[in-house]
Amino acid sequence: MTEPAQPVRLTTLAHGGGCGCKLSPSVLRELLAESPAGAAFPQLLVGNASADDAAVWQLDDRTCVIATTDFFMPMVDDARDFGRIAATNAISDVYAMGGRPLMALAILGMPVGKVPADQARAILQGGAEICAEAGIPVAGGHSIDSAEPIYGLAVIGTAPPGRIRRNDAARPGDALILTKPLGVGIYSAAYKRGLLDAADYAEMVDTMTRLNRVGEALAMLDEVHALTDVTGFGLAGHGLELARGAGVSITVDTARLPLLSRTEALARAGAVTGASGRNWASFDGAVTLAPALDAVWRDLVSDPQTSGGLLVSVAAPAADATLARIRDAGFDRAAIIGTVGEGPAGMAFR
Repeated sequence: MTEPAQPVRLTTLAHGGGCGCKLSPSVLRELLAESPAGAAFPQLLVGNASADDAAVWQLDDRTCVIATTDFFMPMVDDARDFGRIAATNAISDVYAMGGRPLMALAILGMPVGKVPADQARAILQGGAEICAEAGIPVAGGHSIDSAEPIYGLAVIGTAPPGRIRRNDAARPGDALILTKPLGVGIYSAAYKRGLLDAADYAEMVDTMTRLNRVGEALAMLDEVHALTDVTGFGLAGHGLELARGAGVSITVDTARLPLLSRTEALARAGAVTGASGRNWASFDGAVTLAPALDAVWRDLVSDPQTSGGLLVSVAAPAADATLARIRDAGFDRAAIIGTVGEGPAGMAFR
């Protein structure tokens, strides 16, 4: 009888993991600098001219199609967990636009001969589980033999034109709500160093596999002006995109920021990703820390979040009611973290 192939540690086959694999904001801007504009296509409501979460195409007066793709290398060794995390992260872009996902296509790259077939199947099964939770099928996909393990989804969704929520529509006077705690990148760095216990790991996976489906409900509220999800560029990077898109300033009260339970302690122990430093260097001085905040806070606010929460810009009078609605949807760590003010565009942490 042939013995089953032994599982391999997926993280040992990848030079990076999760949304920490993303190119830094400055590199991405350079690569996209000469991309063709979508102005010739009036039905393209959201394209690469802005730094939004997904593309949006208006079919008719009632329906917009939302399209996105996201994939990365493993940040955990459990194959099923990797699939679940990557799928949750990819679907989030549709929710961040205020949409409802319809179907997904799988994107798979495996180093043939290094990852046993049962592990590759477990990755796909984990992704399919999350898609089933979101109420959508995995309708197909594409696979290649690659040097490092890669998995993700292309996701299609829809929304009425009036319910599309962009990341460039925040208004002065708005309050900012963050729906999930920060610290995933720091936890993933600690995981690779063997610093997480079982409870830490469960906390990390739980937040990364929590679907941001509340985004669709938030887009039905006229008081919610802008949405984005916080992923590889960290809270500072995605908040700065929101600020630059709308030409506003953002002030965040760090005492209000929800963090995974050991985030600060692990960061102070040196468990930070290289991506946080690359992110910070890309902000070109547009993100500032109050003098009372030490250098560790630079890593905290630029920490890449894999399958992070939504950043919600909402009219201040509706902030408390909106926060209550988000918590009722299962995001018990959601918090009002700051305010939106007049420009110039930038982000300040106090």
